[in-house]
Amino acid sequence: RIRLKFCNFELRKITIMCFDTFLGLYCHDWFYVQFSREQARQDPGNYFNLRMLTCPATEMVDGSGVLYFEQAFWRAPEKPFRQRFYMVKPCPKEMKCDVELSSYAIRDVEEYKNFCDRQKDQRPQPEEVIADIAEHLTTIHLSRCERGKRCLYEGSTPLGGFPNSWGGAAYCTSDLSIHKNGETHIWDKGFDDNGSQVWGTKAGPYEFKPAPKSNYDDMFSPLNFSAPLSLEKMESSYAIDDQ
Repeated sequence: RIRLKFCNFELRKITIMCFDTFLGLYCHDWFYVQFSREQARQDPGNYFNLRMLTCPATEMVDGSGVLYFEQAFWRAPEKPFRQRFYMVKPCPKEMKCDVELSSYAIRDVEEYKNFCDRQKDQRPQPEEVIADIAEHLTTIHLSRCERGKRCLYEGSTPLGGFPNSWGGAAYCTSDLSIHKNGETHIWDKGFDDNGSQVWGTKAGPYEFKPAPKSNYDDMFSPLNFSAPLSLEKMESSYAIDDQ
């Protein structure tokens, strides 16, 4: 059994380097930025240009890594609409998977806005992060992708998903894949008691691509959408604060 040191904690059977190819996350002191810009340009009727930020927040006593995650519309990066903690640890030995990724609510989201953008001494400190981990939301079990596939890791929520009441939903599901080129594909959907989808994209997952370093300073340059985006369309296409 292979064991590798992985961002100050160990994950069984992981054979890739650090977090730059796992969940699009880095184990260095700086953060990782991804955008759905390309999808927004090609299919503005179904996708928005979203900014996704992830960075290490702290480490639990059992060695699990805690990551801060936020998403915002590219026009308003200072106002994230989704903020979460993710806890990353090896799958239990009895399960046929490699990595367990669980999302948690944050007790005071205002305190964590733009957490990754801030200097370390201006962020909530590790002991505060641990105290601010609130209720469990979802868990995805990730496995290494089969040889020949574009992805490195992929996984989904268990059958039946997790309880969710946003937008008329009864439960939600998530599909996640981590690709060799650094992309992160996420497909979050909400369903009512009858199994009808009530929020989330229907065309396919959001495809978050790494922001080129050379273009980082220009990442807020205007996008030319074919028509203004209405709140109604926004809510039906993408769930805001849904999980």
